[in-house]
Amino acid sequence: MFEDQEALDLAADWADISQGLKKDLGPQLHSQWIKPIQLGSFCKDTGTLDLFLPTEFSANWVADRFADRLSLAWKIARGEVRQVRITVHPRRRALPELRLNGDAAQLAPATQIAPSAMTPGMAEALASGLDASLTFAEFVTGSANVLACNAAQRMAAQDTPQFSPLYLKASTGQGKTHLLHAIGHAYAANRPGTRIFYCSAERFMVEFVQAMRQNEMLEFKQRLRGFDLLLVDDIQFIIGKASTQEEFLHTIDALLTAGKRLVVAADRAPQALDGVEQRLLSRLSMGLVADIQPADIELRRKILEHRLQRFSTHVPADVIEFLARTINRNVRELVGGLNKLIAYAQLTGQPVSLQLAEEQLTDILSANRRRITIDEIQRTVCQFYRVDRTEMASKRRARAVVRPRQVAMYLAKVLTPRSYPEIGRKFGGRDHSTVIHAVRLIEELRARDAEMDGDVRTLLRQLED
Repeated sequence: MFEDQEALDLAADWADISQGLKKDLGPQLHSQWIKPIQLGSFCKDTGTLDLFLPTEFSANWVADRFADRLSLAWKIARGEVRQVRITVHPRRRALPELRLNGDAAQLAPATQIAPSAMTPGMAEALASGLDASLTFAEFVTGSANVLACNAAQRMAAQDTPQFSPLYLKASTGQGKTHLLHAIGHAYAANRPGTRIFYCSAERFMVEFVQAMRQNEMLEFKQRLRGFDLLLVDDIQFIIGKASTQEEFLHTIDALLTAGKRLVVAADRAPQALDGVEQRLLSRLSMGLVADIQPADIELRRKILEHRLQRFSTHVPADVIEFLARTINRNVRELVGGLNKLIAYAQLTGQPVSLQLAEEQLTDILSANRRRITIDEIQRTVCQFYRVDRTEMASKRRARAVVRPRQVAMYLAKVLTPRSYPEIGRKFGGRDHSTVIHAVRLIEELRARDAEMDGDVRTLLRQLED
């Protein structure tokens, strides 16, 4: 994804800044206004850094409320930054969008492009507010998400879908937002000149309230219902807003009556949306509710391997296995961990290794790990290899004892946050160099010995289940 060292450096700084803002602002504000920011270029001559947002409304909002925070954060992160410029992405200035026009909030008319002049890139760009990287081609499928992905593709196809609306339900970081964007891109590509709008439920509410206060409701309704595809994310945030729920209900009815398409996403099923009117729940449930389950180990491996295709940095198989097994809460954290690890390796010139992953991903790993103890590891390994538990701390050097002991040391390093010296003390007071040797040896054996790799995989499953 990164084309040069400067981009890597900027991305690493932005990851830290964004995380800090998330803690300061809270996850809701961060998701709505900070997360959509895309990094632009940095001009060293002027010290100007460009930050892009998908619409004028969002760019103005962020500039008005967060410009000082962003500027200060970037100046602290890199001293050469003198100015942070927040604008609309140049490719999106002519796109259909909700924007603040003078004092009135309104929907800007969709830009129409003749089908004969349409290129794939231009068709994709018509999907206002969509992230260009979130396409079906970049969505990795497995048993946990294949139903939702297939339903999303049907919704984006030229043929009229058998269900509408489509309701995507998934917990945080499992891919529902990715599928929303992918539907928009595919639909735009299939129907040149179409009108698409993507927004969050919170943004829908903000625009609705502003239009109501400025007496612009008629225009707001007409233009909103003029879109061919409406994509609404985080619908759970519409809870408790009676007037907004009423307008959203009317919008759904108008779109479906006109044969248009609606896709919504939420972190819970429609029936679990407390504070939502029964009529609205009925509309949201009348199509297809597609559940995205947490990614299993096989899907997490596939996602990492797919992601690696965009990097030139070599990542050993044992590191991929380690990340796939350890970062299991959500896909976003998994991909973020891989990105951070590769960025650090490229910036410092260090090779990617298990030790580097442990050192640089401490926060992510500790948040995801089940608290597996070294005692538990030793018991499991001894049962598997049928050796006495006392052999883990003994001085015997027979192969039938040494190899299980080395496997246990390796697993202790992979599955616990313990340091090499701490692990050594749990194995009869052995020196840290002995543990390092054991870890490296098992890594090498796994790479060339299928039987050893199979043993370790079996033990990992037993310990993590």
